[in-house]
Amino acid sequence: MFYHMCLEHRILLHPQYFGPRLMDIVKKKLFTEVEGSCTGEYGFVIAVTTIDHIGNGVIDQGQGSVNFPVKYKAIVFRPFKGEVVDAIVREANKVGVFCEVGPLTCFISRHSIPADMVFNPDMEGYQNQDENVVIKKDNEIRLKIIGTRVDANDIFAVGSLMDDFLGLIS
Repeated sequence: MFYHMCLEHRILLHPQYFGPRLMDIVKKKLFTEVEGSCTGEYGFVIAVTTIDHIGNGVIDQGQGSVNFPVKYKAIVFRPFKGEVVDAIVREANKVGVFCEVGPLTCFISRHSIPADMVFNPDMEGYQNQDENVVIKKDNEIRLKIIGTRVDANDIFAVGSLMDDFLGLIS
């Protein structure tokens, strides 16, 4: 699910960047450090929409670098258990299917794939007995997230195709 959230970040700036364009450099560094990153608490930061406030810098003793507290709004992607999402298959093997939901990596075990679909090593994908549905690399599928694991800098998910309207998207 996507959210528009107010977040905070601290920008550490070396003295070589001090000058008339200081605030532009702080903004540019915020975009490069934050966009595309992941925090376990909020999820994946997709894009910074607005910068609300850049606080007064605090000098680090002994280094000369300055810490700027920045408050900003960003669009974040945070997956939840039970959410239905669309994904791109990146790999299919006899163990299951690995796919990507934007920046999120998701694994679907073969036990969470319908029983009428079996792995075909020649096609490197799962197909049903009628051979009219094939799930293989670069296909788009719809899955249900049945669990997530949150690390400090990443989120992983486990999905399922064992529900109505899930599977290959035609």
